[in-house]
Amino acid sequence: MQMETIVNQRTIETARFDLRPLRRSDLGLIEMYASDPRVAKNTSTIPHPLPPGVIEAFIQRAMGDARTEDVWVMDASKSGGAEVAGVISLTHLCRNQSEVGFWVAPAFWNTHLASEAVTALVAANPLDNADMFATVFQDNPASARVLTNAGFVYLGDAETYCLARDGAVPTWTYSCKLAAQKG
Repeated sequence: MQMETIVNQRTIETARFDLRPLRRSDLGLIEMYASDPRVAKNTSTIPHPLPPGVIEAFIQRAMGDARTEDVWVMDASKSGGAEVAGVISLTHLCRNQSEVGFWVAPAFWNTHLASEAVTALVAANPLDNADMFATVFQDNPASARVLTNAGFVYLGDAETYCLARDGAVPTWTYSCKLAAQKG
């Protein structure tokens, strides 16, 4: 019998859903959503087509003790919704900063789920960051609105390599100054 690793990462509650740490049981739904080209092409890190084992390795890294990224599932089961509707993460950066990444399954687009998730993550500030950053592709203005709705401000243009598109994609970069909490 294999025991599941307990991730030392808190759950962030909202009225409609919880942002909870990944579990191995999330594999099937995350793999189904991540294999959708509409999801993959709006992230820099999800390849398309999705090779076998990619999501399993992602979950394993996210549950590891030496992780450099904290990952939460958007779980709406408490309000009768989907157990996995999307994923949001904070990649650890230097100088008390992190980078927000998120995607929502297409079935839940235009439901304000992403805006609520990013707003909840910023408000909770689980890593006690002084700043959060985020990057979105310029052909995805909906994700840019998610960030500005959560208090992020535009910093500038850049480009990022996208695995699913197999090339560099123009991006907008945003930042959010936070009042780091005193523990």
